[in-house]
Amino acid sequence: MNDSTQRKSGAILSYVSIVINTLIQLLYTPFLIRMLGQSEYGLYSLINSVIGYLTVLDLGFGNAIIVYTAKYRAQGLKEKEQKLHGMFKIVFYIIAAISMALGLILLINTNSLFGSTMNASELETARIMMLILIFNLGFSFSFSLYSSIVNAYEKFTFNKLITIAGSLLKPLIMIPLLLFGFKSIAMALVLTGVNVIISLSNYIYCKQKLHISTKFRGFDKVLFKTILGYSIWIFLGVIVDKVNWSVDQFVLGAVSGTIAVSIYSIASTINTLFLNLSNAISGVFLPKMSKLVAQKATPKELTAEFIKVGRLQYLIMLLVCSGFVLFGKQFITLWAGQEFEESYYVALLLTIPLMIPLIQNLGISIMQAMNKYRFRSISMVIMAVANVGISIVLAKMYGAIGAAIGTTVSLLLCNGLIINIYYHKKIKLNVIKFWKEITIMTIPYVIPVGLMILFKHFVVLDGWLGLAIYIVVYTILYSLTSYFLSMNKYEKDLVNQVFIKIHNLFKKLLVKLHIIKKNRSK
Repeated sequence: MNDSTQRKSGAILSYVSIVINTLIQLLYTPFLIRMLGQSEYGLYSLINSVIGYLTVLDLGFGNAIIVYTAKYRAQGLKEKEQKLHGMFKIVFYIIAAISMALGLILLINTNSLFGSTMNASELETARIMMLILIFNLGFSFSFSLYSSIVNAYEKFTFNKLITIAGSLLKPLIMIPLLLFGFKSIAMALVLTGVNVIISLSNYIYCKQKLHISTKFRGFDKVLFKTILGYSIWIFLGVIVDKVNWSVDQFVLGAVSGTIAVSIYSIASTINTLFLNLSNAISGVFLPKMSKLVAQKATPKELTAEFIKVGRLQYLIMLLVCSGFVLFGKQFITLWAGQEFEESYYVALLLTIPLMIPLIQNLGISIMQAMNKYRFRSISMVIMAVANVGISIVLAKMYGAIGAAIGTTVSLLLCNGLIINIYYHKKIKLNVIKFWKEITIMTIPYVIPVGLMILFKHFVVLDGWLGLAIYIVVYTILYSLTSYFLSMNKYEKDLVNQVFIKIHNLFKKLLVKLHIIKKNRSK
């Protein structure tokens, strides 16, 4: 399977993974809360979140390994690639040791951290879970090199398949255990066990299929300093992302109370879905961009990729975003309850401006490949500070909606204006051409949106069945408009290829059924 096919397969499997994880979230989470009880579910979420913050100790090295491995592969520098892998094998062992040490410090101070809000039994459960998850973290860091190598070699099919397998294994193992009375400690053990399987699978694949050598061949201080200079800005971006998407809830908890936090939390779940949808495509392009940059690709070539991927992302993101505008209120009230209706407006404030950076995610990969991520990280720090300041003021006056407005303003200023100027002036991407293409392909969608508004006005449908009918009708209208009025030849060819594959699959199935039927008649 060539690299192009791997990217297509990886993007498709990413969407399969998103669908699976979304279904798990919608179906498994309510079951989990019911079986654990609200208190123990909160305890598990809290401990998982606390240990989860230590994952930032990756320091952006995972991305750096992908970029530099792809670069060395493109230049045929096998020895440098092997030296890189050997050095970072040791680096990740050191990170694993540091993360486990910090985790143990948290474990020792469990009483100090949570003693005022937990009873003795909850504190004991928290300590056991923390110990299990600390081991999980250390093991994951020790083997994280191999996951980066799999991505750098663009083996996205394997990578996504084991991710999907992991997503399915967790609930499939836990549901019987929960029914037999096991609780949060068992969940931590299952989570750790599945992560161990995934980590070992990546290791075996690298050794057996990719024939990767990770022997330590000396510590290259110059190379490490160069990579650290690259990865530190990725690390800062990760930190800022964590702040940006959690600061509003923290602010609301301080100035508005728990009800406002819960309203924002539901909207934040919708927002996470949007983020995952966009990353499904852009996430598989970092190695390719690194190769193109290493091979001295022209700004025109990079712009062509930027527009091509951006259009594909927009086709999908616009369907979801416009669908949420049309049916989001009905969905939230059915799923979360009538009291969460305000979450719909909060979600709109978060997701609509987020469309800008999400359809331009390939620009981030290009910046990383060019080692020009520093500007974005600094801009995001400024955005995070502005977000906090605006959110505090508006949250006091308007609650969850006020906090969301703060995030909206900072998103539009940073990603909508500043980053686009940087793309155009410094990265030399033709952003004007990009937005012209997006505008032209948007105009035809007035048709399905207008027809759907009329349909909803004259055909009022309630409940989950009514919502499902609305979604199906709109998806058909949107898809027909896309194919006949909005897609270019490349995009139509992609759709045609999918239908040809489905047709051939059914044809083979019918032939097999015919042969079986013929053999039985004999």
